[in-house]
Amino acid sequence: MNYLESFSEMIALRGLTDSTRKTYTTYISAYLDYVSDFLSKIPEEVSWDELRSFLWWIQADRGISDRTVNYVIAQLRFFTLYVLHRPWDPYQIPYRKFDRYMPFVPTREEVSALINTVHDHKARTMLVLLYSAGLRISEVCNLRYEDISREKMTLHITHGKNRNDRYAVLSPTALEALSRYWRMYGGSKSDYIFRQKRDPSRPVSTSFIRGHILRAEKELGWPRRFKSHTLRHAFATHFYEDNGDLLVLKELLGHRSLSSTTIYVQLSSRTLRKYASPIESLRIFEVSDGK
Repeated sequence: MNYLESFSEMIALRGLTDSTRKTYTTYISAYLDYVSDFLSKIPEEVSWDELRSFLWWIQADRGISDRTVNYVIAQLRFFTLYVLHRPWDPYQIPYRKFDRYMPFVPTREEVSALINTVHDHKARTMLVLLYSAGLRISEVCNLRYEDISREKMTLHITHGKNRNDRYAVLSPTALEALSRYWRMYGGSKSDYIFRQKRDPSRPVSTSFIRGHILRAEKELGWPRRFKSHTLRHAFATHFYEDNGDLLVLKELLGHRSLSSTTIYVQLSSRTLRKYASPIESLRIFEVSDGK
């Protein structure tokens, strides 16, 4: 039995996105190698103790976080249920608890400095879209000419997370950047806007923009803090700071639940400035340093 092929077929039947399928396959491939090379077994023979040993091994070997270990557990569960057709016992493999950290949100000045430091027209235009519309990098890569409405000043996002279509804002600055880029590198109106050089029929890889962000940070002398998703966080936080409506922001970002959007209330300095500490209502007298 070709376990990896069967696994790939089952996740394809679920209609998962290409990026999700690639991630799932990566960890299951590592698991199958571990079972074969370290345990000298087939997956049907693996015990719960050995499954747990794999999780400890892959975390140590690849330095993955507890959050990522939970992704691996979810994939092992899927593999066990849909490929091996065996029951899954959540009491044998519990999900990890993990620390939640607030994402880094750059200032408007830092966003401007980053974009202005990137001199490649394609990369700069992509960065403008990431920040101006709060898009995910995969959404920018998959934009087509037909997704742009100059009349409505909107972007039609057809390859969003969870396959949910939505409309994002198209700012005049972003439209100007897109128009300039299209005049320089444009192709057919049925094409992807940002295409691969080797195969213009395919969208540019998400890794393209990561390299430009890294080089810009080095040129600016900054530590490594920026990711493509950082600009999405910046858009949402700055939108809320400018008195943007939280429900509107939820729709612009394509969140299923408002709880996903409320993190930007915590990230916004507007929230902290609006409310005073209760100590301000007290009368605190200075101490005379014991003199």
